[in-house]
Amino acid sequence: MKKKNKIALTVIIMLVVFLPSGILQRNYAVPIVMYHSIRPNAPPGDRLAVSPETFEKQMRFLKENNYRVVTLGELARMLKLKKKIPARTIALTFDDGYKDNFTYAFPILKKYGLPATVFVIVQEIGRPQNDRLSWSQIEEMALSGLIEIGSHTIGPEPLINIKSDEELRRQISDSRKLLEAKLQRPVRTFSYPEGRFNDKIKNMVIEAGYESAVATNPGKKFSNRDIFALKRIRISENSRNMFVFWVETSGYYNFMREHRHK
Repeated sequence: MKKKNKIALTVIIMLVVFLPSGILQRNYAVPIVMYHSIRPNAPPGDRLAVSPETFEKQMRFLKENNYRVVTLGELARMLKLKKKIPARTIALTFDDGYKDNFTYAFPILKKYGLPATVFVIVQEIGRPQNDRLSWSQIEEMALSGLIEIGSHTIGPEPLINIKSDEELRRQISDSRKLLEAKLQRPVRTFSYPEGRFNDKIKNMVIEAGYESAVATNPGKKFSNRDIFALKRIRISENSRNMFVFWVETSGYYNFMREHRHK
């Protein structure tokens, strides 16, 4: 195990054992995990890939340990309404719309009855490289009742790099309209490309009618309950160790990583 992972595990254990329960409760955040590609022979060094074997082991872990798995939209609504969120609640998300999400992840999610949110890049749907989801696959996933489809913009360019307000609005708003027109269902969730955004971009997402948006790790200045800057935990093949996965899904991992440089 890498040194930083050992440090992370040690910090989590110290938090749970030594900190008063009130402090723990204030720093708890419902874990939102972020996957990308689910493919065979995923190398541990690839931060965007998880093998089907590891993914199934993780989903079985959630099922057997009575985690309450919800879509991002459901979690955002609970946060907005300030509802008490049951212990062991977790949201599963997938970025970029890899074809292998349908081939490998979807059957496993169906096997365990676990919902998830898949964010697709509209321009890349069914592209010639045949490495992204097709419209028919997206429709099948959406019709299953398990998969919530969200927007990851029209093209892959990080919004933070786009200077034109008109183009920003097109990427944010039109991607939603295109998905809704094709799928004939509301698209309420948004994922910032590369998890990067600023106040202007965030406000445009709100103005476009989305109900929530996810980043990656925007930092301590954003509340864990900010539904337009939701923090996520990247899952890779390094999480094939179930103790590592347990730490990442404990609800305290964000607190640990935001304070580890102190």
